[in-house]
Amino acid sequence: MIAHTIEAARESGLFDCVMVSTDCDEIAEIAQKFGGEIPFLRDRSLADDLTPVSEATADALSRLDPGGERFSFVAQLMANCPLRSADDLRDSFRQFEQAKVESQISVVRYGWQNPWWAMRRNEKNELQPLFREQMTARSQDLQELYCPTGAIWWAQAESLRRTKTFHLENRTGWEISWQHGIDIDTPDDWAMAEALLQIAQASPEGRQQK
Repeated sequence: MIAHTIEAARESGLFDCVMVSTDCDEIAEIAQKFGGEIPFLRDRSLADDLTPVSEATADALSRLDPGGERFSFVAQLMANCPLRSADDLRDSFRQFEQAKVESQISVVRYGWQNPWWAMRRNEKNELQPLFREQMTARSQDLQELYCPTGAIWWAQAESLRRTKTFHLENRTGWEISWQHGIDIDTPDDWAMAEALLQIAQASPEGRQQK
């Protein structure tokens, strides 16, 4: 996953520095093998299960560029979203630049599972709809909804340095296809990502890239 992420970043031609933030020596070694920079290991206080990853990115920025003069923009590319491409990166940055906002996150359009029809289920298996009015509406009459994915998040470097988050009030969303934006959190997600990668590599474009 790290290799795919690093390779897409380098191929995009957008970055002066492709850095991997980690507290693990093994991950650092793999990242360096594929061209990632590891100028330092992530502080243990930022490597727990509670700290938002954006804080680790902001910390890396402050250590790489303490004077705030080296970088104008920062991209956070989550390694567990490995199927985004160099073209995705270039397209997302183009929208970010044109929008002139402080931050932009990648989003995926919901597919066949309609989020407007979401329900809670209690211990008695009783169902409670989250959106009662929308439960009786036709799907084609409901507004499109989008889910954030960690594939490509952009921020103005100064804004990230100041706020330590990409979730700023004027953030925009750049839509990535669900095939490229898949977020791997479970074994089923991993199996889906492997299947999508095999399909992509079997296509004429994928064979040319090989």
